[in-house]
Amino acid sequence: MNESQSKLALDDLERHLWNAAHIITGPIDASDYKTYIFPILFFKRVCDVYDDEYAEALAYYGDEEIALAPEQHRIEVPEYCHWKDVIATTKDVGKTLKKAFRCIEKANDQLYGIFGDASWTNKERLPDHLLLQLLDHFNKLNLGVQNVRDDDMGRAYEYLIKRFADKANKKAGEFYTPRSIVRLMVNVLDPQPGETVYDPACGTGGMLLETVLHVKSQGGDPRLLTLKGQEKNLTTEAIARMNLYLHGMEDFEIRRGDTLRNPVFLTLDHLEEFDCVIANPPFSLKEWGHDKWSSDPYNRHAFGLAPNKNGDFAWVMHMYTSMKKSSGRMAVVLPHGVLFRSGAEAKIRKKLLDIGAIEAVIGLASNLFYGTGIPACILILRKKVRKNAPLLFINAEEIYTKGRAQNSMTPVQADEIYTVYVNQHTTPFEQEGVSRWVEYKELKENDFNLNIARYVQKPLEEETITVEEALQEFKENLAALEKAEDELEALLKREGFDL
Repeated sequence: MNESQSKLALDDLERHLWNAAHIITGPIDASDYKTYIFPILFFKRVCDVYDDEYAEALAYYGDEEIALAPEQHRIEVPEYCHWKDVIATTKDVGKTLKKAFRCIEKANDQLYGIFGDASWTNKERLPDHLLLQLLDHFNKLNLGVQNVRDDDMGRAYEYLIKRFADKANKKAGEFYTPRSIVRLMVNVLDPQPGETVYDPACGTGGMLLETVLHVKSQGGDPRLLTLKGQEKNLTTEAIARMNLYLHGMEDFEIRRGDTLRNPVFLTLDHLEEFDCVIANPPFSLKEWGHDKWSSDPYNRHAFGLAPNKNGDFAWVMHMYTSMKKSSGRMAVVLPHGVLFRSGAEAKIRKKLLDIGAIEAVIGLASNLFYGTGIPACILILRKKVRKNAPLLFINAEEIYTKGRAQNSMTPVQADEIYTVYVNQHTTPFEQEGVSRWVEYKELKENDFNLNIARYVQKPLEEETITVEEALQEFKENLAALEKAEDELEALLKREGFDL
């Protein structure tokens, strides 16, 4: 494949990118592929787009100085920091690459730290010849906008995130949520142009990105969305920013930090409030910052403190506090324990139900998420007070595709669950074994235990058999009865009874 070819096919692009990972298999662990592959991919894309912009400006103005001016480029690439400068290097390649990364970050405030902190200069792990082989592999592709559209670039990037998650498996839950589950959550929230969206545990940015795709699919302008996310992990936070850039997004803010201990999106002394809040936070986090929350300046402990060794409800209350009072709604993925655990969690759960904050509970199949086989649920909350409101339960535990190592959910199956949710809001009725609205009084009678099986139970399956099968079963039972009678008669005779 050479650079003169036009419009690279998505399949070819995905295959080429995935093959890049094979080059570093061995010295680099599968869970670290993303740390090395994504920065190089982003660097190549940035430089190729820069070259496209330069050629276009030069053709239009006929002036090289104007074509090099920063205003002609989305991202500025300073002199001696271009891809061609790195690919021409034969010694200390990692050092040259790292210098180019930092140079681009300094020239573009919005890209600070975006290339991460991989050990590019560690020659034991990544010797010059191996790094050059990796760069040569990427050099075979022209990733400029003339050759690869933003949509295809973004889709290929998402493909890599998914493949790396598959490869890393248990370590992947921290940065990847299955796309179909995100689709379900975003459909329920239904973000609109002009609204604000926030993910306090944004990982690689997949949930924020799905809101963009949702608005596009509805015919809206996603550029009118305001997207914000916080992520604790440095590499993952950088990948999230690359992800959104490679999908053509520019108006977003991803910041690094520990959300529960040090939230970064503030308005004066309060948490910033958003229309849509969405997240798949780490399940049952043990060290989440309990000591700081007893005097939390943002009043996230208003309904009580989450347990010292389990941060599930800390995430719920952070997200709840981050919703706008009138339009605020949220969707969060959590383990089933949040539905029924007692103690401090039960007190918070009760207070949320008292004001009608929890609108729906959606139970998902087991083994859908990386790193855990336990079934999860999605909680849908709204900020608008609906005192003693009913609660919608949806049991979707059987809506999935069985896999050998891990189950999955297709987009069609996600839409099937969403259809149940929509139907229950338009024409509410009990769908036996699947969905039901439960009144506050019944929730109270159950001590606000939200275990889905208490309210939505599978109907007992009636066994249906044919006449022939029934006749055969009768004959077998009759034969067994006659045999038992014969054995009893023989036993009585041996014992001397007169029959």
